[in-house]
Amino acid sequence: MSSLAENSQHQLVAAVIGLGSMGLGMARSMKRAGLDVVGYDISAAAIDRFVSEGGRGATSPAAAAKDADIVVSVVVNGAQTRDVLFGAGNVASTMKPGAVFISSATMDPAVARDLAERCTALGLHYLDAPISGGAVKAANGELTIMASGTKSAFDAARPALDAMAGKVYELGDAAGTGAAFKMINQLLAGVHIAAACEAITFAAKQGLDLDKVYEVITASAGNSWMFENRVPHVLEGDYSPRSAIEIFVKDLGIVQDMARTERYPTPLAAAALQMYLAASGAGMGRDDDASLARLYAQLSGTILPNHEQ
Repeated sequence: MSSLAENSQHQLVAAVIGLGSMGLGMARSMKRAGLDVVGYDISAAAIDRFVSEGGRGATSPAAAAKDADIVVSVVVNGAQTRDVLFGAGNVASTMKPGAVFISSATMDPAVARDLAERCTALGLHYLDAPISGGAVKAANGELTIMASGTKSAFDAARPALDAMAGKVYELGDAAGTGAAFKMINQLLAGVHIAAACEAITFAAKQGLDLDKVYEVITASAGNSWMFENRVPHVLEGDYSPRSAIEIFVKDLGIVQDMARTERYPTPLAAAALQMYLAASGAGMGRDDDASLARLYAQLSGTILPNHEQ
């Protein structure tokens, strides 16, 4: 694929707000595709790392967004996104008219709609574009992006989307739809992780060979992507965070808020949320979400690999 720099007289400028494991990979992917990428993070070390790789750094979100054609926000939630745009980040006041703000945070659809309306009133495009795929796919430009917004927002965002994603789902012309799709994904992901941790710890309680359990289940109907991906963390006794417990405290909490508003029962998601809350309360909030297995182990007196009970 030829780069944008080769195909256009104007090298597009993209700002990335949030250079964590996902944002850094997304910034790298856009830079690799030929965009001029400037990054900001609350961690100076994260900015320095990106600069050392040939990117540009900024001293604030507003400074990063000032000359950008595309601003990609890779923060945690709707509240942080609002702060980036209209609070301390002050991005909305420095973006040039016609620039596009790509919001990648997981949030309540109602929040996405509100942010989009406020951006539109300022002459800015807003693309509701939550992401899935993890740090490896972010680094390789192979994310799944669940996006919704106006045609103009998609058009303005296209160079960044092409660079960052293996698959872009265009889900409608109204912000909030992408956010709603992401919450369905998060409901399933949170429940599947909880089920995987429950099952592998139950297997340990039965005295089964856990490596063999993993081999058999991943070849059987009971397998899930989350079982296949998270159980190795348990087998290795490695709970360094790839995705933290607190992420699902947040996301399943949003699911419950949405469901309550709609008077829709979500008992499985509610039960899973209680387990994430318990793990967080037990001091594992910043640990890998496979730490639910440790919680099950503590509750049942089960010994897991390389873990002191």
